[in-house]
Amino acid sequence: MASTVAGPEIERLIQLLARLPGLGPRSARRAALHLIKKREALMTPLASALQVAIERIQVCHTCGNIDTQNPCTICTDTRRDPAIIVVVADVADLWALERAHATQGRYHVLGATLSPLDGIGPQDLTIDALVTRAQAPEVTEIILALNATVDGQTTAHYVTDLLQDAGVKVTRLAHGVPVGGELDYLDEGTLSAAMRQRTLF
Repeated sequence: MASTVAGPEIERLIQLLARLPGLGPRSARRAALHLIKKREALMTPLASALQVAIERIQVCHTCGNIDTQNPCTICTDTRRDPAIIVVVADVADLWALERAHATQGRYHVLGATLSPLDGIGPQDLTIDALVTRAQAPEVTEIILALNATVDGQTTAHYVTDLLQDAGVKVTRLAHGVPVGGELDYLDEGTLSAAMRQRTLF
């Protein structure tokens, strides 16, 4: 029978940290111990930041980004080009493109990609909202910045079919994005080059 080395509060902290991406049980224990040792410098500000995030973070009703304002900072930025909508599967992909300074267009977050094996169909994505946005008179181009995976490309084909009557140019990222690659794991140079070399879909 394994002995307990810490109280239930500490064990709970470790269990919650272990749920974060990239942290297993051992890494979570190390992180928890570090937080406990640096209570004043790290744990208290982290707890405060998490509480503020719970209270203030919301999903943008226009594009699906997450921010502390609604519409989000990107949607309300007058320097952005309203003629271009960059379609991404997830907020992580939006953040990756922003880190690369790859576009000055606006975004649309689908929420995922079509994946029959995972039970994700068109009704689970914000495709209808995208089609509505694409019909706005100022929109001239939709850039499909979706992962070069089977699910990503299936989603791209599905969206392209729905946008045929919208009167907009539909492009996709250049093939510099490796097949099977995910945007969030690519370096900024690759993302910038892929955005510059986008082609008709």
